[in-house]
Amino acid sequence: MRPAESDYPEYFRKYVSLVPEDDILDVLGSQVAIIDALPARASGKETFAYAPGKWSVRELLGHVGDGERVFAYRALTFSRFNAISLPAFDEETWTPHGHFAEAPLRELADEFVALRRANLQMFQRLEEPQWRAGGQGDNKPITVRALAYVMAGHVRHHLAILRERYAVG
Repeated sequence: MRPAESDYPEYFRKYVSLVPEDDILDVLGSQVAIIDALPARASGKETFAYAPGKWSVRELLGHVGDGERVFAYRALTFSRFNAISLPAFDEETWTPHGHFAEAPLRELADEFVALRRANLQMFQRLEEPQWRAGGQGDNKPITVRALAYVMAGHVRHHLAILRERYAVG
């Protein structure tokens, strides 16, 4: 079952719209192999940024990993029926402090794969009331189901950027 538009803020519509599938666990699982294969596809381009001031391929994948952590923590918190308000995620502040530019892309891909596998295990144990549970992220309401779609859409969004702007396919 897909999330209703009322399950997430307008800002996340762009990510949710990138996931037309109904089986979100299949989508999340399929992204493990895609990210795992990324270092081979980006060979020789790990430190490439398509314009001054833009992230390198390493920094982009590091940001994707940060997003995975943040969205999963929100999903975990809300799925435990703790409907609190969690702070914003400012990628422009976070990414430089992740020191991703110095990390090999293989290491960053392995980190994402480990995170996603753990998050999949969490999602697989949820019961329907937990999928409908919600709270606030950045002072905006969002449900656990919507967060799973945001996670998948966020990865698809950045993979598209890698293909279109970095020529990493």
